[in-house]
Amino acid sequence: MDSANLDRRLLLAGMAATAAMTSLPHTAAALPDAQTLPSKENTMTTMTFTKKEPPEWLMAFWKEIDDKTFGKGFDCFTKDAIGNLGVADWHGREAIRENLRAFIDTGFTAHHDVVEYLDGGSLKIFRGIVTMKPDDGSKPIVKPVMSHFFYMDEKDPTKVRRWIGAVGPVQF
Repeated sequence: MDSANLDRRLLLAGMAATAAMTSLPHTAAALPDAQTLPSKENTMTTMTFTKKEPPEWLMAFWKEIDDKTFGKGFDCFTKDAIGNLGVADWHGREAIRENLRAFIDTGFTAHHDVVEYLDGGSLKIFRGIVTMKPDDGSKPIVKPVMSHFFYMDEKDPTKVRRWIGAVGPVQF
């Protein structure tokens, strides 16, 4: 299947899921004995994203992980940054660094490849593939997809304040 068809399928699936989700509160309210909680109004923001080459700070971050050096590439985060990678909830640059080191030290080498990078100013989106090669040669190499959202700091927009990412599925 070519990438255009795959992209269209993903777009249509996303649109269908969004349409279904918007009707859930109304459907739930119509059920017998249903109680709805008051909700506060959401503030919507429109952002324009530009597809670009990934910035040096992002490539340096991935390189630190791929090379298992965990050094200056982590300086892209504020000292009090929050990282949510999957179910992880890490608070602070050093916690992000040490928890990623501990994860990589579970017996594999990673290599991050950029598929797409979108810059929205205060929000950066990265999509890619990570090749995970187990130290145990009898186990297969896996290549899960990744999606990462980097929310930049308001005071210093060169630093990441919040990182939300998903990788998977990961199975050796």
